Amino acid sequence: MKRLHVHVGVNDLDQSIRFYSTLFGADPTVTKDDYAKWMLDDPRVNFAISSGHAAKGIEHLGIQAESNDELAEVYGRLKAADRPVLEEGATTCCYAKSEKSWISDPDGIVWEAFFTNGESTVYGDSPELSAVSANAATTNCCAPAVTAQPSCNSSCG
Repeated sequence: MKRLHVHVGVNDLDQSIRFYSTLFGADPTVTKDDYAKWMLDDPRVNFAISSGHAAKGIEHLGIQAESNDELAEVYGRLKAADRPVLEEGATTCCYAKSEKSWISDPDGIVWEAFFTNGESTVYGDSPELSAVSANAATTNCCAPAVTAQPSCNSSCG
């Protein structure tokens, strides 16, 4: 069963770990000096935060497959979406070894599709995602920085 993935860049990792642990009613399943991750079943999400690697706020979204067959199914949907796909393949990111590809929606929001097949002692590398999103720029995270959006006024929903 697939899992939604959300990666958020934060200013103060310790403060954010306390906040999200309280919000989720659970401690992180992975904690590093610059990164934390919750693998939640209710709601079914892989929620990660990092400081120093990601732009502040929502860095990227994704779909985490739990098998190579599920990943092949998701990859088929990426290709059918008629948008440029960056097939990164085997990579190390967020202290994990994964197989992944990237795509962006029509507004430039970057999504990753991945299957994690091991752990890593290093954070990992950043792909060049400008081929999938004009908003993408190489950062120290596994996903691109997204350009800042104008602030919302009272008419926003």
